[in-house]
Amino acid sequence: MAEEITEEIEETPVETFEVNYACLRCGTIVSNTELSRLPEIKCICGFRVFTKVRPPVVKTVKAI
Repeated sequence: MAEEITEEIEETPVETFEVNYACLRCGTIVSNTELSRLPEIKCICGFRVFTKVRPPVVKTVKAI
Protein backbone atom coordinates (compact mmCIF):
# COMPACT_ATOMS: atom_id res chain seq x y z
CA MET A 1 0.00 0.00 0.00
CA ALA A 2 1.35 3.34 -1.00
CA GLU A 3 0.82 5.99 1.61
CA GLU A 4 0.93 9.60 0.58
CA ILE A 5 3.08 11.78 2.74
CA THR A 6 1.65 15.25 3.06
CA GLU A 7 3.67 18.03 4.51
CA GLU A 8 1.94 21.03 5.94
CA ILE A 9 3.79 24.18 5.09
CA GLU A 10 2.97 27.14 7.26
CA GLU A 11 2.68 30.32 5.28
CA THR A 12 3.85 33.22 7.35
CA PRO A 13 2.38 36.54 6.28
CA VAL A 14 4.96 38.85 4.80
CA GLU A 15 4.99 42.24 6.45
CA THR A 16 4.61 44.96 3.87
CA PHE A 17 5.20 48.53 4.87
CA GLU A 18 3.29 51.21 3.07
CA VAL A 19 5.84 53.77 1.93
CA ASN A 20 4.71 57.06 0.44
CA TYR A 21 6.71 59.06 -2.07
CA ALA A 22 6.24 62.66 -3.19
CA CYS A 23 7.08 64.02 -6.62
CA LEU A 24 9.89 66.56 -6.42
CA ARG A 25 8.31 68.84 -9.02
CA CYS A 26 4.57 68.90 -8.28
CA GLY A 27 4.41 67.34 -4.79
CA THR A 28 1.92 64.59 -5.67
CA ILE A 29 1.99 61.86 -3.03
CA VAL A 30 2.07 58.31 -4.44
CA SER A 31 2.21 55.04 -2.50
CA ASN A 32 4.73 52.29 -3.16
CA THR A 33 2.04 49.88 -4.36
CA GLU A 34 0.78 52.38 -6.94
CA LEU A 35 4.31 52.86 -8.28
CA SER A 36 4.85 49.11 -8.57
CA ARG A 37 1.74 48.75 -10.76
CA LEU A 38 3.00 51.20 -13.36
CA PRO A 39 5.29 50.03 -16.17
CA GLU A 40 7.78 52.82 -15.39
CA ILE A 41 8.36 54.99 -12.37
CA LYS A 42 6.97 58.32 -13.44
CA CYS A 43 4.67 60.91 -11.88
CA ILE A 44 1.49 62.13 -13.56
CA CYS A 45 3.32 65.35 -14.42
CA GLY A 46 6.07 63.37 -16.22
CA PHE A 47 8.82 63.92 -13.65
CA ARG A 48 10.79 60.83 -12.54
CA VAL A 49 12.34 62.03 -9.27
CA PHE A 50 10.58 61.11 -6.03
CA THR A 51 11.45 61.75 -2.39
CA LYS A 52 10.40 59.56 0.48
CA VAL A 53 7.79 61.17 2.72
CA ARG A 54 9.03 60.98 6.28
CA PRO A 55 6.79 61.00 9.35
CA PRO A 56 6.72 64.31 11.25
CA VAL A 57 7.93 62.63 14.46
CA VAL A 58 11.54 63.44 15.30
CA LYS A 59 13.50 60.77 17.14
CA THR A 60 15.77 61.90 19.93
CA VAL A 61 18.73 59.79 20.94
CA LYS A 62 20.56 60.27 24.22
CA ALA A 63 24.30 60.69 24.00
CA ILE A 64 26.47 58.30 25.99
